[in-house]
Amino acid sequence: MKNKYLFIILALVIAILLINFKVFLDGITTQRMLAKVLVEKLAKSTKCMTIQDGSLYTSDGELINTGYSQWGYNYQAHMFNGMYCDYHPMYRPGGAYYEWCQDNYGNDRLMMKWNNAWLSNKDCNADGLLDRYYGYDSYIGSGAWLTNHTSGMYQEGEQSCSWNYFVKIVAAPSDAEKVGNVWHLADGTELGEVIWGSFAIVQSIYNDTCTGEHGIEYLSPAGPGFGKF
Repeated sequence: MKNKYLFIILALVIAILLINFKVFLDGITTQRMLAKVLVEKLAKSTKCMTIQDGSLYTSDGELINTGYSQWGYNYQAHMFNGMYCDYHPMYRPGGAYYEWCQDNYGNDRLMMKWNNAWLSNKDCNADGLLDRYYGYDSYIGSGAWLTNHTSGMYQEGEQSCSWNYFVKIVAAPSDAEKVGNVWHLADGTELGEVIWGSFAIVQSIYNDTCTGEHGIEYLSPAGPGFGKF
């Protein structure tokens, strides 16, 4: 009889243990499911929106699509390739400086290229616009850069003249200092002329078939390379 009761007791203990173990496993499964949901929600809330999502706009309110826009912008590729007066809303038809731009640059072309810090092709701060200097308080120290390549034709009497201008522009490092109208690095090396407040011109090249101007106008003593500032 003792063995019979012992068997029953053991069976009950095993059953209780199995029930508790199942509850334990169910608890782990539930916790894992909750953790997965939380991770997915967090990922969704911190997801950077892309141009392909179809919900990003330019600063003047135009929906951004992949490929070239009507004005010559390819935001996905970080470049602009079009007529000079189309690069800014103020110079386009209806803009405040449209007539001025047409009179001075109406037949000129412009190509621009830039990096993510200058203008990203994503929106990670959820404002519906492409990010600028994401992760920094301003362009200063962000490593942003831009190149402009402008070209055109003009008449000099009966002679047709062609010209082109190329410039490299970088954001000043966080430890740089303005001396007059020139940015200097922390060690005193000249970086370049101040432009747009936070930037420096590190290289400019001008060519003109009628004036004879050709080659480098300015080359930064700190070097014209990108990714070093």
